[in-house]
Amino acid sequence: MKKGILFLVFTCLSFVGTAQTKVGTIDADYILNRMPEMEEVNKGLETYNTELQGDLQNAITEYESLIKEYEAQRDTLNDTLRAEKENNIVGLENDIKNFRQRASLMMQMRRNELSKPLYEKIDSAMKAVIEEEGFTQILHASGNNLAFASAEYDITEKVMNKLGIDPETDSNLSQDLIDTETTGQQPQQN
Repeated sequence: MKKGILFLVFTCLSFVGTAQTKVGTIDADYILNRMPEMEEVNKGLETYNTELQGDLQNAITEYESLIKEYEAQRDTLNDTLRAEKENNIVGLENDIKNFRQRASLMMQMRRNELSKPLYEKIDSAMKAVIEEEGFTQILHASGNNLAFASAEYDITEKVMNKLGIDPETDSNLSQDLIDTETTGQQPQQN
């Protein structure tokens, strides 16, 4: 009798525990790319890229000038001046190589800096949807460890509505994005 009551209590508790969990998904990158403010972010990135390219071009021009000057004076320079000019050329060449390697990282850092306020807006809208809908967990649809997500639990469009962004009319787009992330294959077009 006690075992029967204990079994009944555990069964009821397991149903109550399961009923209180509501899991949803969100594709924050999809929302971010649909936000009108991304146009300004992209313009800022283009401007920064132009600045970086200008700095690189200035360094290359200076490098080429040092090479021409060195080649023109090489035979008339004493060993000390020749070594000094060669060190300057090698140093500038290394600076150019390092700059090229850092440029990609610098662009990513600027992108993060410019898009941070947009992610904060997405986060705020997501928290409002979580509160309204009673979600206990939200998984990022673009995460590598998402095995399956039903479209009915995807709050991406609800967050977009909170932000005043019209979701695309193709209702299969969100599920296609999830399918792409979980299978690694692009959905077939009909």
